[in-house]
Amino acid sequence: MNGQGERGFPAGPEESGERVIGRLWERNYDSGTSALLESLPFREDWDCLDLGTGTGSMARWMARRARRGSVLAVDVDTSLVDEDVPHNLTVKQMDLRAEDFVEGSFDLILARAVFSQLPDPDASLARAARWLAPGGWLLVEDFCFMPSEHSTTETGKAVIDAYVRTFEAHGVDAYWGRRAPALMARAGLVEMGKQVRPLGPGQGETENDLMRARLAYQGAPLVDNGLVSAQQLAEFVASLDDPGAQDIATLQISVWARRPAA
Repeated sequence: MNGQGERGFPAGPEESGERVIGRLWERNYDSGTSALLESLPFREDWDCLDLGTGTGSMARWMARRARRGSVLAVDVDTSLVDEDVPHNLTVKQMDLRAEDFVEGSFDLILARAVFSQLPDPDASLARAARWLAPGGWLLVEDFCFMPSEHSTTETGKAVIDAYVRTFEAHGVDAYWGRRAPALMARAGLVEMGKQVRPLGPGQGETENDLMRARLAYQGAPLVDNGLVSAQQLAEFVASLDDPGAQDIATLQISVWARRPAA
């Protein structure tokens, strides 16, 4: 389900906008995700599943690591994935709301910004846990937005509120990430690890660049729908590098655990 976390916004008028956002998403998140995967007992013969592959960057990373195994990358829209992929990587257009996998199919499943975008995210995570082979690992990375009224600036309050309201209007649970640890435990997964990363204005150069691109290509609907004014949007973007305007607008919550060995 497009792991770029953009489901709540209409696509930009040009495909190049989506690709720009995709590249900035990779730059902002891939190093952290790959570091967590490196911390697992990753084997070269693993069969891996990348849910919501987006641009396919992490699917390619897993294909290089699982060079004697396989990687299946799925997304409801695979148009951002380059056609030239490694021999052990398969890309499939797939709607997780309607399709399923055989229990015990994968040694590693990665799901970034996926479950929060599904109609029943709790049940979807439980299904994914069943797709793990005994001893297999699930890494979930998703988000939990902070209340917009607690933002450090007035423009932040307006823009963050507009973001959350737009996500929710399109069926995205903007707070689901905090549920992931409990849900993985309820699914019977063990040896759990957790990591939380603060995100938002002033939380790093790559984070600021990603927000600028999102608002450049996807900010117009927020204004057109009366959720925020053009002036507020411009002021928010202009304040991204102001230390006095920095804010923790959301948390990226990463959780990993394994299915017990048979």
